[in-house]
Amino acid sequence: MENKMPQKLFIAVCSLMMLFLGSCSDSKQEVLLRVGHVLDVNSTVHQSMEFMGKRLSELSGGTMRVIVYPSSQLGNERESLELLQVGSLDMTKVSAGVLENFVPAMGVYSLPYLFRDADHYWQVFKGDIGRDILLQGEPYFLRGLCYYDAGFRSFFLAEQKVEEPKDLDGLKIRVMRSNLQIRTINLLGGNATPLAYSELYSALQQGVVDGAENNPPNFYQKRFYELCEYFVLDEHSAPPDVFVMSTHTWNKLTSEQQAWIDQSVRESLDLQRRLWDDMTNEALKAVEEAGVKVIRPDKSAFQEIVSPIYEDLEGTELGKWADKIKALVPEETPQSDSMEVQN
Repeated sequence: MENKMPQKLFIAVCSLMMLFLGSCSDSKQEVLLRVGHVLDVNSTVHQSMEFMGKRLSELSGGTMRVIVYPSSQLGNERESLELLQVGSLDMTKVSAGVLENFVPAMGVYSLPYLFRDADHYWQVFKGDIGRDILLQGEPYFLRGLCYYDAGFRSFFLAEQKVEEPKDLDGLKIRVMRSNLQIRTINLLGGNATPLAYSELYSALQQGVVDGAENNPPNFYQKRFYELCEYFVLDEHSAPPDVFVMSTHTWNKLTSEQQAWIDQSVRESLDLQRRLWDDMTNEALKAVEEAGVKVIRPDKSAFQEIVSPIYEDLEGTELGKWADKIKALVPEETPQSDSMEVQN
């Protein structure tokens, strides 16, 4: 974990600290919560955060307000987490892939083919395991509130049709700067190529990379379908987005205020899940209509090839979390949407 704050954040820190002073004393005094994230205002997460703010105001009788700063106004995801750690920002949304650099247990969500399907995904995130991992951040001044759906990540290729792992041999695949993701792609036969996401469109256009991986809404919204002929639904990983709160803020709140936050966050998650499902279905339909060939391969061959990753984790803390997740028995009835994170 890095504790030094980048120089460019000093101004943001000073201004936010001025807002923070005296903001959380009792349930009768107005509490102002600042939320920063990197997504644009059309994202399902931003819409859900705005809804959360509205519900929190209603539940608190107008004594608690939320201001949301989208589009990296207060910094990137790493910088936002650093602001939470010093108490200069109240809440943020980050990818679990970024959060794992601060909270090691979050790294389990970057493991390939960890989840059987969407039901297993939510069985974890809304159950005891997901709650326990959310709270692993408290020693680092980061309290997880909930997981937002970020979908399953799959491959998209400019020209190469991929139906089995051997089809990835030698292809340059853009990945995030994550050791687990790099190893996953390399094991599958690809040539993992870490690259800034902002550079991906031009990299595909110029042939610097042959493909990349992400979820269907992102593939559609960022217009990668203009450059890629194939979208391969292998769903190799599913790191969620995580809604995080500074423990400096949380610990200044009354138990009643904390309960209001938990309820408003749960309700915002329900909204975000509905919006995300609709967006995913619409994205897949739109790219197919645009001429992209959507491939649904047999995942078993892909899963077998990446098994050495799990073998190497045996006996480690990350391996133990993975074992707990994989050992979950499918539920016979849908799980309640409530998530309690108050212990």
